[in-house]
Amino acid sequence: MDNLGYADRNMHLRDEGIRVNRGMQKKTFNEKGLDYVAKLGEQNCRDLEKIVKWKNENDINFYRITSEFLPWHNKYEFKKLPNHAEIDELLDRIGSLAQENNQRLTFHPGHFVKLASPTERVAQKAIDELDFHGKVLDIMGAEKTTYNSINIHIGAHYQDKEETAKRFCKNYRKLSKSAQERLTVENDDKESLWSVSELIESVHDEIGIPVVYDRLHHRFSGRNLTHEEALKNSVETWDQKPIMHYSESRDEHGKEDSRPQSHSDDIKGPIKTFGQKIYVMIEAKNKEKALLNYRNKP
Repeated sequence: MDNLGYADRNMHLRDEGIRVNRGMQKKTFNEKGLDYVAKLGEQNCRDLEKIVKWKNENDINFYRITSEFLPWHNKYEFKKLPNHAEIDELLDRIGSLAQENNQRLTFHPGHFVKLASPTERVAQKAIDELDFHGKVLDIMGAEKTTYNSINIHIGAHYQDKEETAKRFCKNYRKLSKSAQERLTVENDDKESLWSVSELIESVHDEIGIPVVYDRLHHRFSGRNLTHEEALKNSVETWDQKPIMHYSESRDEHGKEDSRPQSHSDDIKGPIKTFGQKIYVMIEAKNKEKALLNYRNKP
């Protein structure tokens, strides 16, 4: 299967000390300041370049960059880093390398990004976070489309789904163009939260952003749609090659004491795309090893 991807760490390169999530506790950040942030951020970017090269050598053309590559990036202006020019150059080089080799690079900021929050401070923090990701992709020379997507969840309903969707759409309109034109939204993993069909009706139909179908999440928020129906409906929201997420629960691998939403270490498959031409983000704890093991199955 073509167009399989994975997220964040590279397990093969980890033993060589190559990683992109070097960070620090807030106490260390307060003590060591921007000089230390700058050092770690540059190291992370240099290793990100190595991972992108490794992906190309191993015919993996889809990757989700960790949002933690620049520690505590929401606490300062990027241009205040003493080595921001070097980091700019590295990001530009990584973007060029990806484009030359048809590699699709994306982001998935964390659960704290609550664009629909009724608390203004929380919503503004989400806007700032998404704008940061848009700016990074601009520096990389990435397409200002959902080909290089920034994916989030609504992740809550605040006792009123209709009003929550309205706030999401209202705050979407406050984003920079760099974030707006790359934003996608994904179905949630709780029955009370957001299904594919609800996201299409309440968000896509209002502001036009694509919906990402997550196979495991659909198990908990399916709303009587089959997997095939939900995937097909989500695909129709895209004007780029669509993205889906594929993971398996630990309980599908005999770990019955696990939370059913927890991702397994590896995947058994088969990954069903129901004839859709789609990029598949594999979410498994063994990262690229899970991808390669699946791809190399006889």
